[in-house]
Formats: sequence, structure tokens, C-alpha cells
Amino acid sequence: MKMKISRKTIGALTAVLALSGLSSCENSKSYSEYLRDEEHAVNWYLAQNEVVTVFPEDTTFLEGPDAPFYKLNKEGTVYMRVLERGKDDSLMVKEGDRVYFTFMRQNIESLYNDGSATWIGNAENMGLSDTSFFYKNTTLESTTQYGEGIQKPLEFLPLYSYVELVVKSLEGFTTDMTECVPYVYRIRYFPALY
Repeated sequence: MKMKISRKTIGALTAVLALSGLSSCENSKSYSEYLRDEEHAVNWYLAQNEVVTVFPEDTTFLEGPDAPFYKLNKEGTVYMRVLERGKDDSLMVKEGDRVYFTFMRQNIESLYNDGSATWIGNAENMGLSDTSFFYKNTTLESTTQYGEGIQKPLEFLPLYSYVELVVKSLEGFTTDMTECVPYVYRIRYFPALY
């Protein structure tokens, strides 16, 4: 049995759908608005700390919880504070090496908007998950899911280093890119034990 729908009914349905689409668009943010909000939150966070834009010539970074954040790239998407440098410089990572890491992270936008954010990650219980990446590998999803930001300290520091990073969404976990969520991370790097 065929059902006839009048043009008037089709027009009314089209108008209702268009209006519901407009109201949902009015309530959602554009990508540029997400990026602007991310920039404000990161700038607010960094303004509470010393930020150094020039690297020490010998990459001897100041260390500790009061050390400055070093800007790691010209785009300003990753900043690093060295909490503790690994002691053995022979443990520098090479491209393709597997690196294990523990981490805790905190949403910077939540800190900015609400004044608090929960630390989440696996540093307090390694039984939760085994996290690793292959250094500078941009093809394996097991590596790219964590973004390139968490790998940047290994250009300058050996394994067993402990760092605090401010990572904008562009360099962060792929799950954080859509809504432009920046995080502050505390990460410790370990070698693969083959």
C-alpha cells in the first residue's frame, strides 16, 4: 500500500528539520572557537609559570618542580618542564625504538574554567594498561593514538627522565583533537625490556 504525502506536509517537515538543525548549530561551537578557548586556557596555565623560549646550548635543562617550562617547538604546541633528568645519557632513544611510559594528565580547560581537574592515567597503577610507542613512528595506530607531543622530550633527554608537559590538542592524544582539549602531563619514560 502506497502512502501519499502532500507537498504541504513535506514543506512542514522540512521546516521543522531545518529549525532543529539551526538550534543545534547555535548551541555547538565552531572549530575556531574550540581553538580560541584552548589558546586562552593554555596561556592562562603558562602565565602561572616561568616559560623559556631559548634552549640551553648544551641542553642542560633546569630541573625540579619550580623549573621553567621550555617551549619545544616554534608552533608553541608543546612545553616541557624537566622534573628529573635520566642519569644515563647512553640511553638516548633512536627512531623506531619502543618506549614504555607511565603518565598522569590533567585537563587544562577544566582547571581554567572550574579551578580543578582530576589527574588521570596509569602512573599509580601500571596494571591498568601497558602504554608504549615506537619513537617517531607516524604510521602505527598504537603509536599515533598518543600524539607526537609526548615524544618530544626524548629528542633531548634519555630514558628514565620524568617530565611535565603542556600539550595542545594538535600534538596530543587523538581522542582530544576534535574538541581541542589541552592537557598537562607528568610522564616517565622506560626502555623496552626484550
